[in-house]
Amino acid sequence: MNDDTIRLVTIGRILRRRWRLLAVLAVVGALFGYGTSVLLLPPRYTAEASVLLPGQWEERELLTQAEIATSSAVVDRAAARLAWKGVDGTELRDRVSAKADDGNIIKISGTADTPERAQRLSDQLAQQFVTFATRVAGGSTDPEADTATETLRKQVAETNRRITDLANSADPGQTVEAVQARTELEGLRTGLQDAMKKLEEADPATTKAGMVVMGPAPRPTGAAAPTRMQLIVAGALLFVLLAVIGHLAAARVSRRLRTEPEIAAALGSPFLGTVDVPGEQGGHRPESRGSRARLRRLLGIDTRWDIPAPQRSGDEADRRIRYRRVCARLRDRLPAPRRLLVVVPEGDEVARLAAGQLVAEATGDPQLRVVEVSVDRPIVPDRDTESGALAVLSAGSWTAEELAGIAEACADGGHEVVGVVVAGTVRTRPERTADRPSDEATLALAVPGHATGGSA
Repeated sequence: MNDDTIRLVTIGRILRRRWRLLAVLAVVGALFGYGTSVLLLPPRYTAEASVLLPGQWEERELLTQAEIATSSAVVDRAAARLAWKGVDGTELRDRVSAKADDGNIIKISGTADTPERAQRLSDQLAQQFVTFATRVAGGSTDPEADTATETLRKQVAETNRRITDLANSADPGQTVEAVQARTELEGLRTGLQDAMKKLEEADPATTKAGMVVMGPAPRPTGAAAPTRMQLIVAGALLFVLLAVIGHLAAARVSRRLRTEPEIAAALGSPFLGTVDVPGEQGGHRPESRGSRARLRRLLGIDTRWDIPAPQRSGDEADRRIRYRRVCARLRDRLPAPRRLLVVVPEGDEVARLAAGQLVAEATGDPQLRVVEVSVDRPIVPDRDTESGALAVLSAGSWTAEELAGIAEACADGGHEVVGVVVAGTVRTRPERTADRPSDEATLALAVPGHATGGSA
């Protein structure tokens, strides 16, 4: 798998063979998401108030108004009016936002821990924004300036009334002095009217600053994203995804040998053949006890996932042919008497079953003695009457360094590794019927001319 492209079949194999582990991790991830929603991201509610800006506004002006709505001047005033304990303008600035919408509308949003607070926050922000923007547009940010403007308007009106009274009381004659006086009074009236007109045009209530809050903000009925359920689902999916990625990464960096030539090269001996072990007889489940082993079986991690599913094989007779072919090759390679030490890595249940079947099929020629060797500290019995060692192991279970250590242990014990047999699990088929050829006839067809040579 190191050089293969990751395919969907690989991910499907992980989901099939590790579904119990993934289910447990999904539950753990859901609990993690729940804890996050309680401790770090409690539920939040968002309300939105709308402010209408009458008149013609350019896009950049609307954006400027949206920035003003969330400025410190507006937010600090809203915080002062709300008077929430432990909440100031600095904290509120992280909970508010504003955006310009179609139709000259500024939408102001406020987020709080309850729907009621979110509604109050949005309404107060909208009101403070309208008040502040109106004062800025009117050239004043102080309420006293508004009072002065109103006073000036009243004075102008009073002066205009007095001019009218003076004009009426003036000499109605046509003297030069009278005409000149009436002309000056009318000039003063015209000047005052122009000033009054400009004053009215500068009134904030008649300019663009005449903003209107479009009703109270609707009270939110649901929490804002991310909700508690979203965090729970996200936590479960995240843990499952990390588990799948971890399996793929572990398989990518794995140095376990999977092919027969690689295994034979690591042991420095020829490859003699592949034998089959029915999956129902133990498969890849090593016999182990203890709480840790029980936990591994409960989670389904006591079986290999990174090897293909066992292929369907023939019946018992077909499988025995493979063992007998290995025995025949050993007889061809070694002189009599043929005594061999069968070396099986400790914990390789498939190889152990294959070695036992190989001993049964050899029927004393060659004479085979099975020993299990630890891959961590391999020690092989010293040579006695054996002619060499035969390595039996399963593919995809051991690295080149581990197999090289077994080969060195054999050399230290005076054994030459004469061959390698690779064992694999298969799915069985129904047994042969009575009209199928016997084992001896099948073997004679598989190994022609061996029956006479083997009895010598």
